[in-house]
Amino acid sequence: MPSIGVKLYSVFFKFMLKHRLQSRLQTPEGDASGGGAASLGVTSRPDEETAAAANPSFTDGVATKDYHIDPLTSLSIRIFIPDTCLRSPEILTKSRPGFGSDAAQSFNRRNSYGSPNNGVSSSNSNALTHAQNVDSNRRKSYAGSNDDLNLKSGSGIYRGYNPAGNKCRRLPVMLQFHGGGFVSGSNDSVGNDYFCRRIAKSCDVIVLAVGYRLAPENKYPAAFEDGLKVLHWLAKQTHLAECSKSLGSLKGGGADLRKTDGNWHVSDAFGASMVEPWLAAHGDPSRCVLLGVSCGGNIAEYVARKAVEAGKLLDPVKVVAQVLMYPFFIGSVPTHSEIKLANSYFYDKAMCVLAWKLLLTEEEFSLDHAAANPLVSGRGPPLKHMPPTLTVVAEHDWMRDRAIAYSEELRKVNVDAPVLEYKDAVHEFATLDMLLKTPQAQACAEDIAIWVKKHISLRGHEFSY
Repeated sequence: MPSIGVKLYSVFFKFMLKHRLQSRLQTPEGDASGGGAASLGVTSRPDEETAAAANPSFTDGVATKDYHIDPLTSLSIRIFIPDTCLRSPEILTKSRPGFGSDAAQSFNRRNSYGSPNNGVSSSNSNALTHAQNVDSNRRKSYAGSNDDLNLKSGSGIYRGYNPAGNKCRRLPVMLQFHGGGFVSGSNDSVGNDYFCRRIAKSCDVIVLAVGYRLAPENKYPAAFEDGLKVLHWLAKQTHLAECSKSLGSLKGGGADLRKTDGNWHVSDAFGASMVEPWLAAHGDPSRCVLLGVSCGGNIAEYVARKAVEAGKLLDPVKVVAQVLMYPFFIGSVPTHSEIKLANSYFYDKAMCVLAWKLLLTEEEFSLDHAAANPLVSGRGPPLKHMPPTLTVVAEHDWMRDRAIAYSEELRKVNVDAPVLEYKDAVHEFATLDMLLKTPQAQACAEDIAIWVKKHISLRGHEFSY
């Protein structure tokens, strides 16, 4: 059973959430969606939760910055980049001799479905210890140094990481969608910031935490379209970075392009202002992973389907995997867990129905809506085209059975779709770890990292991540 602390916090959480949902449901729709601020959209509620300030230096191993990507809405992202981007991939590969595939497997400490046994035998303990010792000593700089962590601009104001040099280590990019029932939560909240830092370090990826628009100010499909918009923005960033690199090489070739082409300096300045330097230097969009938490899992699954439909139109962005953490799935026909655990911890079924009423308009409200029930027909591309999907569920979460059923449907069409179920865990156990402090949360992050690395590893660098 969950601890006493988890139970007490759940009671307080449910009381506050129920009050907020009911007050928003009683607010006239015109008041909820009107006004100048609402036209841009609401992506956070400062009166409900504390925001964590961005920190562009690697003070705790991860640098962060906020980036507003859409001039017409309040859509934004928070970028999390680990300090491993400063290390040479050659150094990382050479530092792991003897670290074979058996030793790379993790202890199988959770119940899992649809995946082979990933246990580690005791004979591999020496290899694991050796890898950990080597890992602690590989602090050589790459495309930067420790001095780069406190860089100043010419005015002496900016202090933070600034990519330098041509040999920048490329990291996979992970799009993370926070939870909150579509009506609360934010990408810069203290809890989400803590979770994204942990994932960035454990998976060795650049995390883009998406600040999508919330309901009821912005009804469906605003939040879902925001997720897809970030994926398209990532593709544009890659093209802009390539253009900027090409113009830079031409400029360095000796020809005075400013004299021969009066528009060169315009495109150069425009490209430089539009390119996000961290992603341009370190991002590898050909290894893109989607991670959705609670209702963010619904958004991630939507974005994955749209990415499949887009195909090569998203090049060079390629979604190679998705992680659905206790997704916010529901349906008109209740599952066994929806009946047995309807009044479970944090999010009970009645409150989740209220959240769906706030997201969907009155005309389209249905628990079998395409955004709510992944098992209804006519939802887009065939499941066999979906990317590998890891599903994380909690023992005491009423949404677990439908998430498991969705994973089973994927496995029926030969999609790699394992399920990790955590004993004595509740909904949001991994993302509220800053408050709950459960051992399952750290184990979950490690398990996600093991599975994700299998799909983002480059050939020849399988153990660099």
